[in-house]
Amino acid sequence: MATSASLLIGGDCGPAHGPKHGFPIEGYTQGVLGALQSVDMRFVNCMRTYSDRKVESALAPQVGQPVEMAQIYTDGGFDAVTMANNHSFDAGVEAMLDTRELFASRGIQVTGAGRDLAEARKAAIVEKNGVRVAYLGWTAVATAGTEAGPGKPGVASIRVKTAYETRGPHQPVRVRTEPDPKDLALLLEDIRALRQEADVVILAFHAGIIRIPRVICDYQVTVAHQAIEAGADMVVGHAPHLPKAIEMYRSKPIFYSLGVFAMTKGFPAPSWNEPAWAHGAVRNHIDLDPEFPLMPYGKACTLSMLAKAVVTKEGIARVSFLPVAMDAYYRPQALKQGDPKFDEVLAYLEWASADMPHQFTVEGDEVVVTAPAA
Repeated sequence: MATSASLLIGGDCGPAHGPKHGFPIEGYTQGVLGALQSVDMRFVNCMRTYSDRKVESALAPQVGQPVEMAQIYTDGGFDAVTMANNHSFDAGVEAMLDTRELFASRGIQVTGAGRDLAEARKAAIVEKNGVRVAYLGWTAVATAGTEAGPGKPGVASIRVKTAYETRGPHQPVRVRTEPDPKDLALLLEDIRALRQEADVVILAFHAGIIRIPRVICDYQVTVAHQAIEAGADMVVGHAPHLPKAIEMYRSKPIFYSLGVFAMTKGFPAPSWNEPAWAHGAVRNHIDLDPEFPLMPYGKACTLSMLAKAVVTKEGIARVSFLPVAMDAYYRPQALKQGDPKFDEVLAYLEWASADMPHQFTVEGDEVVVTAPAA
């Protein structure tokens, strides 16, 4: 039998509430620790910075966190994080680079952000049981000006062009998006190069519409499909803060959004104040959950998943996900078959994945993902 290794991948991570707020840091991983410890490799998306050299941001004050809050990543045993997202630069370049160094000092690799474009494009490569896995981070929702460049710190970023197709005042506007071809070419170049270095290549793509259920942008599909065509074995997405569709493309899995691994924030985004009748208002689609005021991302944000794969030197042998839900203390809990919440997450993912090629089969406490039967 071929040598294999197992891995789990989480979505958005970065609680802003710690011991001084009555939330022990170790609590955030207790409900998923058994699952995390049962596999050989663990990856997640880091949405905060951890440094004493932070710049206060009026728009995102939750991003600059004290170093002690980074304990969640060591508690979870994560081998690598991606920092290719819209928050890595919010507390300033020094905080971003300090966070990289902090992770490195703790044996955690970083992809997706760095001192320059070359460092930001560098994948984390983890080897277990003789199987080498490359975890590559890119984003399409970076704040303008935070893109890494030659000699310029920042994140690995794909710019997106947006166009609006009007269909008359009585129909919704069709929003069309496409990735910048030059930026996309760099990503595909990275994937092709990694095929020579690793047995399995995983793209972590921080992209998509935040808070709105089900909706996936055109550019996300384009990037994910071309990444697989270039040689990626798996694409995992995050950014919307709620789970979205799972697709099997050319027999390879695409998780368009894993949802939240562990996140808190003390205030809702200004867009929640838009009147419900306004065109494009967030409240046209979903409302906040009053029972989770520190997760102001919409009601579905308390449902989540951990993507799981069994990998070999020949690629991915099996892919599945573990249904996850937040408890009343904002702690992710790996759910067991028979728990009504397990069924709720599964039903939500079936709904979110409508019209995407997929087949879900429950096996124990996992949901195995395969291509639909012919």
